[in-house]
Amino acid sequence: MTPGYDQLVRALKSLPGLGFRSAERIALHLLVEKKEKLGQMVEHLQSAGSSIGPCKSCGNLSEGDECTICLDTDREAETVCVVERVPDLFAIERSSAYCGLYHVLQGKLSPLRGIGPDQLNFSTLKEKVVNGQTNELILALGNDLESEATCNYIQDEIVGNYQVKVSRIGFGLPSGGGVTFADEMTLKNALESRRSMDSN
Repeated sequence: MTPGYDQLVRALKSLPGLGFRSAERIALHLLVEKKEKLGQMVEHLQSAGSSIGPCKSCGNLSEGDECTICLDTDREAETVCVVERVPDLFAIERSSAYCGLYHVLQGKLSPLRGIGPDQLNFSTLKEKVVNGQTNELILALGNDLESEATCNYIQDEIVGNYQVKVSRIGFGLPSGGGVTFADEMTLKNALESRRSMDSN
């Protein structure tokens, strides 16, 4: 194989969810079967890379300062669903079970991996609580120890003594599981069956 082909396969293989065979199949598809789409693909990647960034309010993908969800006046602005990453937000949106706003943490607390509060998107979440913009935080994080620690941090350090209801989804999510790969009905049930963290 040529060096250029090997580099393309390695680049594709570095993407999440792609193994060697999947990367090789995509590379051959673009180089042999659908070569006319290669330039268009590169153009779209470059365009998206230069125009899309994080929403300054919630951390979702946006082509401006704020994403379309934050700008939607029909959303329930007093309710904020806190998720680990953008794919979790997309999964909940597909379930059509939630019509409030979101906040993307860009990860979860993990001392063993060197991820502390300063590495996560807590600052704008704190602002929403302090400024009285939020009546309820729905913590839509996974069902594992790191997610548990992150939820406890939000309740203790972000919410503190402010009059904000804090609830957490969990119904139907397997132990150690996350939000991104849960099916739509499971997420709908998880949101509707959320429990207050005050009962812990």
